[in-house]
Amino acid sequence: MNEIKRHSWEGAQRRKLACFALTMLLLALAALASAGTGSIELSPWEVLSALFGGGEGMARTVLFEIRLPRTAAAILVGAALGVSGAVMQCVLNNPLASASTLGVSQGAAFGAALGIIAFGGGAVEAGGDYAVQIDNPYIVTLCAFICGSASTAVILAISRVRRELGPGALVLAGVALSSLFTGGSTLLQYFADDTKLGAVVFWTFGDLGGTNWGELALLGLTAAAALCYFLAKRWDYNAISAGSDTAASLGVNVRAVTLVSMAVCTVASALAVSFVGIISFIGLVAPHAMRRFVGEDYRWLLPCSAAGGALLLLLADLLCRVVIAPVILPVGAVTSFLGAPVFLYLLLKGGGRRA
Repeated sequence: MNEIKRHSWEGAQRRKLACFALTMLLLALAALASAGTGSIELSPWEVLSALFGGGEGMARTVLFEIRLPRTAAAILVGAALGVSGAVMQCVLNNPLASASTLGVSQGAAFGAALGIIAFGGGAVEAGGDYAVQIDNPYIVTLCAFICGSASTAVILAISRVRRELGPGALVLAGVALSSLFTGGSTLLQYFADDTKLGAVVFWTFGDLGGTNWGELALLGLTAAAALCYFLAKRWDYNAISAGSDTAASLGVNVRAVTLVSMAVCTVASALAVSFVGIISFIGLVAPHAMRRFVGEDYRWLLPCSAAGGALLLLLADLLCRVVIAPVILPVGAVTSFLGAPVFLYLLLKGGGRRA
């Protein structure tokens, strides 16, 4: 009997490893396709040749200055949102929890509008693919990060003051804060001139093509640090997913793990959206998609959610660039079309009972 159980367990582990390996393979292929797709088409061989120092000068310029930063931004932002969503859903015991449902994205949008309109971020007329361009992107990014983080900070403060509130009430608090931030953004836009208004609206669309290598390095370090922390707490998450009482009986400080994990999730997701704009529902869809293959084992769910989030955002960005090429659609709109039906499905399935 024990031998049968051991073989069953080993088979389950092999399936989970195969799922992760397949996701990583698809991510590599999608990245290769992303690097070659655009107004100047590059074959996979040309992309690989340029990566290793060969190829024509034009191909290398296009690849390293335009395509690779965009591809890297999609991978890093998608990974940060995907793994943060998985952890939020675990510690809040709510399948609807993510950066876009807890007010992080809406807070970042309000911060960006505040930076552009009130704090000197400004906007100037631009040519090429962009009608307007933000004059001081660092102020805008800082304001977006602070306001995006503020949403979860308020929720955590409420949870400390009113300890009897359940995880569903905290998600509802996030919905209320989202409404507050959306109203604030609307008021700011009402008093903005046409150029600044255009910049605010364009920022909220979501744009993966506006990051540089320095910003990508910061994104990469933050996402890697967050993933390392989450993996270090993987056994705590496994215990919490079995129930708070069970976790406490196993010696897990549930409240401390929840507060610190939410803080790390907020920093990772708020920084991601502060650089690229509103990217909705990746943190909701990726963990639920991966759970169908690896279950609730956070040793596998965390890396699979990161890889799945990166793959989803990269595929969404590819779709934006090819559906009516050479026009590039806003990636935030595409992810919203992807995530909204999943959100409704989870709500109708019964996720709302815990919300």
